[in-house]
Amino acid sequence: MRRPAILSLLAATTALTLAFAAPSRAAEDAVVIPTPAMDAAPASGIQTAVIAGGCFWGVQGVFQHTAGVVNAVSGYAGGTKATADYQTVSSGRTGHAEAVEIKYDPKKISYGKILQIYFSVAHDPTQLNRQGPDSGTQYRSAIFTTSDEQKKVAEAYIAQLNGAKVFNKPIVTKIGALEAFYPAEAYHQDYLTLHPNQPYIAYNDLPKVENLKKLFADNYIEKPTLVSASKATN
Repeated sequence: MRRPAILSLLAATTALTLAFAAPSRAAEDAVVIPTPAMDAAPASGIQTAVIAGGCFWGVQGVFQHTAGVVNAVSGYAGGTKATADYQTVSSGRTGHAEAVEIKYDPKKISYGKILQIYFSVAHDPTQLNRQGPDSGTQYRSAIFTTSDEQKKVAEAYIAQLNGAKVFNKPIVTKIGALEAFYPAEAYHQDYLTLHPNQPYIAYNDLPKVENLKKLFADNYIEKPTLVSASKATN
């Protein structure tokens, strides 16, 4: 092989390596959005929110760095227990979405604030049945509500954001009642923290955590709340 060809190959390889090793932005930029005009009423006891916004690694990672979140578990929602496994869900034919179950303390963070972070930094709610490099219904944007109140808050917030035109395109997030949530396999849990140098995580997901830190400084915690730690204390 001639020397110019070798140099070109090395230059291309170096550029690609740097792009993955030191990303300057995520696949989707964060968007500054207003707080919800309507929020859930104050409550006592740990509450549950279930959301889907593309690959669950990044969504889980964002909320593991969110103050007031007691636990954030990657899993599947929208389909049956019989097909709630990664290989089958990845076919896109099971009805599931890769989702995250968030247990949170409403005295420290509200349901509306969780939705604000979800729409702003965790994913792009204008992408239909895809998110960044991932495509298929399993990567859809969806909110699985656990009460009529959550449904009303989510619907009102989407209408508010669409009315304010904070996104260049309409929000396509679907809202539906949660029927069941199935935790994903153990190797998917805490994935962002355990594999920060994995190219997909470095490019697509770590910038989301940085955006959380910049845009929601009051809600950001440096030390993530991990599933493994939660299991160890139970």
